[in-house]
Amino acid sequence: MQNRETALQAILDQGLLPLFFYEDAEVSLQVIKTLYNAGIRTLEYTNRGPAALENFKFLKSKLKDLQDLHLGIGTIKTVKDAEAFLAADADYIVAPIVEPAVGQLVGEAGMLWIPGCFTPTEIHTAQTAKAALIKIFPANIVGPAFISSIRELFPGQLFMPTGGVEMEADNIKSWFKAGVCAVGMGSKLISKEVLAQRQYEHLHTQTQEAIRLVQANRP
Repeated sequence: MQNRETALQAILDQGLLPLFFYEDAEVSLQVIKTLYNAGIRTLEYTNRGPAALENFKFLKSKLKDLQDLHLGIGTIKTVKDAEAFLAADADYIVAPIVEPAVGQLVGEAGMLWIPGCFTPTEIHTAQTAKAALIKIFPANIVGPAFISSIRELFPGQLFMPTGGVEMEADNIKSWFKAGVCAVGMGSKLISKEVLAQRQYEHLHTQTQEAIRLVQANRP
């Protein structure tokens, strides 16, 4: 059974967190299967549309045989949404903001909560709410230098940038050198074209390359 520790460890082991949403549930399923076949064992489906909850329930029902796959849900800003997706068996909860009430709910359920932060004050608030892993978002605005500058203020805290992580060795290396434990990758990996044109073979190749880049450029 997945829990806070197993979900966190899966992200740390992989060093890469793919994330996406698509309104077609069957396409979403094929994308996840493609990611899995390329070596992905944890990913974030995002709550970005009215179909997200029903899609997520469908995905969990179809993927239940993949016992080593952690399927988290992202863009969770309210307690109501957190409750709904926990009931739908989400393996962890990711947010673009810090909402301590969501963190408390997820923590009491024994699951991992990954809030999004943009300032040292938000990071402090997230730490106070017991966030084991903090998402720096939107990371393209602050860059790796932000992590380098603030990490000594928060010793031991785990950080993961999302937004602005490129499929390039130098970019990925700069993030890990700055001190992150993993990188989130959305449209740079799972592009609109991949989704709209069902480019599963291309996605498989890109995913393998992303995994290789992370493995080659992390400490």
